[in-house]
Amino acid sequence: MGERSYNCSVCGKDFATRWQLTQHISTHTGELPHSCSVCGKGFVSSSNLTNHMRIHTGERSHNCNVCGKDFATRWQLSLHMRIHSGERPHSCSVCGKGFSDSSNFTRHMRIHTGERSHNCSVCGKDFSTRCQLTLHMRIHTGERPHSCSVCGKGFVSNSHLRKHMRIHSGEQPHSCSVCGKGFADSSNLTRHMSIHSGERPKSCGVCGKRFANSSYITDHMRIHTGVRSHSCSVCGKGFVSSFKLTRHMRIHTGELPHSCSVCGKGFADSSNLTRHMRIHTGERSHNCSVCGKDFSTRWQLTLHMSIHTGERPHSCSVCGKGFAARCQLALHMRIHTGEQQHSCSVCGKGFVSNSHLRRHMRIHSGERPHSCSVCGKGFVDSYNLTRHMRIH
Repeated sequence: MGERSYNCSVCGKDFATRWQLTQHISTHTGELPHSCSVCGKGFVSSSNLTNHMRIHTGERSHNCNVCGKDFATRWQLSLHMRIHSGERPHSCSVCGKGFSDSSNFTRHMRIHTGERSHNCSVCGKDFSTRCQLTLHMRIHTGERPHSCSVCGKGFVSNSHLRKHMRIHSGEQPHSCSVCGKGFADSSNLTRHMSIHSGERPKSCGVCGKRFANSSYITDHMRIHTGVRSHSCSVCGKGFVSSFKLTRHMRIHTGELPHSCSVCGKGFADSSNLTRHMRIHTGERSHNCSVCGKDFSTRWQLTLHMSIHTGERPHSCSVCGKGFAARCQLALHMRIHTGEQQHSCSVCGKGFVSNSHLRRHMRIHSGERPHSCSVCGKGFVDSYNLTRHMRIH
């Protein structure tokens, strides 16, 4: 006699037990009969509620014997142990990718099937899982239920809060096996690994530009479509991604969460800190194949190469002037628009870029960071120092 299965009358999916079917049916009905007495969140089963209550009580009775990390449930510990063992028991039959737990595998399969059965009632956007829809709805409601105990910043999910806390703790649990560099989350490590492999498997269907992963393409495509769905609540400026909006908001708040351990200088994002650290280490790993000059970053080398090639792919629609980089064109356009979003807090003068404002501030502070090695005279910027050196 074959094994009995329980079939969902709505979508036709089969289940091994009646209990699993009952749980599944709630995804169609939306019924959540078990409610948390602390925060009111609803659950389809009492076991899910019991696990949830441990968030409020702080109970973590299941301990990892490898790294010592504690977990609220035995299931969470079992999943965690696969990080140490490398076990990926759930494999995709289409692309072969392995997963440590079945829920991630199920979500992954929707990439291949294209299934998006959870719909936003506000903007109509579709999602693969109820969890993704719940997180998305917080964009419309503005709800940020997870708050940082250090700086008070709110987040839409607990995972985002955990990643943020690593800014304060300095924890970087994900390390590069090639150069040893540490990262706060695995997605940044994956992106970093493409530097070593040179792999850029994803390409833009419009211009052919290649990218290390699909998230970069999503942001890049907005250059072609002009979509800027993330707007600044202070100045109204639009951005192609929430990450760029978050970084922009630091102009208004003055927040500089990334600090140099050598000189104490603060930065709005970690990539600027990484570049800054090369001033102290002297690292210049990007070499020009034409003249042999070394650069700290791949971007600086790309800009430099335009000197040899004469390439200026970014043109001003007003005056026709060409630029090697899109950011240079963006700054130039402010000459035509008159936009000066960076203002001096002392005299109120406006500037088209933060670097121009920083240079201007040296007039008020008297700072002369660029000194002549011959006569010792100081200058506010390297350009004036270079001009001065011609005297000697």
